[in-house]
Amino acid sequence: IPQDDDEAARLYRRAAEQGHAAAQYNLAVCHEHNRGVPQDDAEAARLYRLAAEQGDAKAHFAVGQCCKFGMGMPQDMGEA
Repeated sequence: IPQDDDEAARLYRRAAEQGHAAAQYNLAVCHEHNRGVPQDDAEAARLYRLAAEQGDAKAHFAVGQCCKFGMGMPQDMGEA
C-alpha cells in the first residue's frame, strides 16, 4: 500500500473522535508535522492532552514538551 498522509489522517481522526488514545496521539503528530492535515500546534496540543488524559505515555511526554516550549499553548515550566 503506498503511503497516503491524507488517508492516514482521515482514519486517525475517525478513531480519535471515538476516543481512541493512540489515534488521538497519532493525529496530533500529523498536526504538529503537517502530515495530511494543516500544521496546527494548538490542535496538536489539544489532541496530545486528550490522549494523555487516557494514560498514553507518549502523549504525556508530548504534553510536557508543549508546555516546556509553548507549542500550541502558553509556556508553563511548572506543568512541564
